[in-house]
Amino acid sequence: MSTGDGQDRRSLSIKQLLLTMSAGVMILAVVVILSLSGLVEKKAIRDLARDEGRQIAQLVFQSLYSAMRKGWTKDEIAEIIDRLNTSYPDMKIRVFRAPAVIAQYGEIPGEKAQRDADPALLSALTEGNEQLITGHDEIRYLYPLSVKEECQQCHETPLGGINGVVDITYPVTKLKVSLGFVINSVVLYFLVVLALLFFIIYFALRSLVVHPIQTLTTLMQEIIHHKNLEKRVTHRRSWVRELRHLGTYFNNLLSTIQDYQAKLEEFSIRDPLTGLYNRRKFEEFLRYEVHRAERHKYEFALIMLDLDNFKHINDTFGHPIGDLALKELSHVLIEATRKTDILCRLGGDEFAVLLPVTNRVQGLEVAEKLRRNLNNAVLNLPVGDTRFQASFGLVSFPIDGDNFEDLVIAMDVAMYKAKKAGKNRVETLDKDSTDASMDVFTQGQFLRRALDEDRVLPYFQPIIDMKTGKPYAFEVLARIIEEDGSIMIAADFIEAAVELGLAPDIDQRVFEKGLRILSETPNCKAKLFFNLSSRSMGNLEHMRGIPARIRAAGLDPSHIVLEITEREALPQMTQFMGVIEELHAQGISFALDDFGSGFSSFIYLKYLDIDVVKIEGSFVRHIVTDERDRIMVDHINSMSKKFGLKTVAEFVEDEMTGAMLKDMGIDYAQGFHYGIPKDKPVL
Repeated sequence: MSTGDGQDRRSLSIKQLLLTMSAGVMILAVVVILSLSGLVEKKAIRDLARDEGRQIAQLVFQSLYSAMRKGWTKDEIAEIIDRLNTSYPDMKIRVFRAPAVIAQYGEIPGEKAQRDADPALLSALTEGNEQLITGHDEIRYLYPLSVKEECQQCHETPLGGINGVVDITYPVTKLKVSLGFVINSVVLYFLVVLALLFFIIYFALRSLVVHPIQTLTTLMQEIIHHKNLEKRVTHRRSWVRELRHLGTYFNNLLSTIQDYQAKLEEFSIRDPLTGLYNRRKFEEFLRYEVHRAERHKYEFALIMLDLDNFKHINDTFGHPIGDLALKELSHVLIEATRKTDILCRLGGDEFAVLLPVTNRVQGLEVAEKLRRNLNNAVLNLPVGDTRFQASFGLVSFPIDGDNFEDLVIAMDVAMYKAKKAGKNRVETLDKDSTDASMDVFTQGQFLRRALDEDRVLPYFQPIIDMKTGKPYAFEVLARIIEEDGSIMIAADFIEAAVELGLAPDIDQRVFEKGLRILSETPNCKAKLFFNLSSRSMGNLEHMRGIPARIRAAGLDPSHIVLEITEREALPQMTQFMGVIEELHAQGISFALDDFGSGFSSFIYLKYLDIDVVKIEGSFVRHIVTDERDRIMVDHINSMSKKFGLKTVAEFVEDEMTGAMLKDMGIDYAQGFHYGIPKDKPVL
């Protein structure tokens, strides 16, 4: 048996405590009322018996006195006393003469023996003391007859002396208690009991309940004030089981919060799939290394690698196999780098390596080593042994860039150069290789002109309610009008926009225009789904200003849903949770996009407060022909419903897929089957 079980058996629940206290108070009340009733009885007997005995004694005396005034004999007195006893059958009335009367008129036979055997009677006769003797069943009252002036006509006893004693005995049951005394006694009893009850309950609850709760609240205040999750409720003995359990559960809650905090801190700097540093932490290291290299005047190198044809693995075997491949790949890279090198996963199948205090030549050797190791590595996957190749781009500080922004662009350009040169190779930036960089800068100029000339537009793709078949919402997609009037889709420019830092400008333009068009569309109550880039998401000032911009457009924030993807959420997991909470409070909803594209999606489902799950389109597209995809979609939908979330199926391209999704219970769907993106919402 555990110690906790033993303590539970020795302690009380709150219910048991209240029952115990109630029983204790009841017992106390019974004891008090019995004690009080005994006191009432004794006092009533004494007071009423004395009054009633005095009245009867005076009545007897008056009867005797009336006879004595007429002249009397001993037989007449005895007859009067007999008549009184007959009139009061429950009483016994006797009259005894004092020594002075006996000396004057002589002894009555039998009285002397009775007097000598009764000390109380002798005391009343000789000293004139009124006597009240109470027994269990009867009361005896001795009333001395004091000599008055008129008594001296027949008696020689001086004034104030004692001529005799009237002895009255009667049963207790004949007494009647005063109504006022009873009422006052009952009121007093209840006041006493109420006072006792109050103090008992007050001090008991204060000691057993209030004090432990005050201790717990004080600890909570200290934790909030000092932000110290190491504190714990001390396990002091408590008679109340629930309060002791409350302390235990609170300690367990603190431990759970500590565990979650540690995991969130880990997620804020680590990629949950591979365990490598994420993009946010890599950028932090890179900025620090630029500052340190400038100060100490040394070179360092950067390597960026992108797996060749990795999309084929995902499309052929599915994203779970792709995730396993990325994990195996990360182990190969770790074994081929130094402990001082900083390795990270930028996102998707892109990785980067920061080589501190490494010149271009040394960096090139490391990049070639990584490429060879990757080519020679055999990855053991459930679908069989697999080999990978990658395109590597190498740049160095300060030759290819002397600041953070230039180095990031140069790293991307060098990697693209390797892709265009045939893949599975290492490329650097030099005077003879400017084509790749020119492509990037040309795209940058195109995007800047499109922004300056206001050629960035929002297009609206309907998201259909599966129950009604009508638009529930519209996803707002970025489009650019080219100089010849044709429309460029986001896939053709968004990557360059992200790399050149222009994605936030495009986001803002699409967001503002989308809001305006929705506000100008009559009778449109549909929601708008917006995709925001990682830089837009990371700009807290921009994010917190979104509700104000929505209201300025004449809309309510509840009309807006912001879509989160792994690349946007992961680098700033901790701060992003706070942003979601703030915007949620103002009515904005959040959707987790591309759910199921990697195992890390489930981590976001656990830690991020989202409202909608958008199921990865690669699963949805083939559910009619591929049972595995159908199982994945069905399970994602079932799990989301258990979390209380709505589901959206993407890439619905035919009627059979739509019908199957509806049978599964999917809430909403979007794709070319329901409508292509258009420049206005079509209801």
